[in-house]
Amino acid sequence: MVFRGGGTNASSGMGVADHSKTTYMELQRKKIYRYVIFKIDEKKKEVVVEKTGSPDENYEDFTASLPENDCRYATITSELHGRHVSFRSPSISRIRAKMLYATSKQRFRRELEGIHYEIQATDPSEMDLDVIKERAN
Repeated sequence: MVFRGGGTNASSGMGVADHSKTTYMELQRKKIYRYVIFKIDEKKKEVVVEKTGSPDENYEDFTASLPENDCRYATITSELHGRHVSFRSPSISRIRAKMLYATSKQRFRRELEGIHYEIQATDPSEMDLDVIKERAN
């Protein structure tokens, strides 16, 4: 079921679209994607898929796909043999976007089962693969 309503409750956050859940399961179980980047669609009041990466793409392709000045959620099958979710909230993002992503993060993570690591990055250096590996240990 997709959450749709006139407004959102800050404690529950935005809903996660069925297509987003299906795409995540395909990444997790079928491994047909290397990563999935999600964005909040304010008009639909839900988290939707923005981009998928093919299995032959690498970590640099993934980080290059994230916008420099806006927030995103992303999941990736990593060199750590697990899935992690990154919550990218660049310091130059709009305050409203930061608030929406922050209040929706727990619901997003709860609805996508099997996430092993959570990374919050406000700067590209926090998405460096060595930093990710260090945080996961």
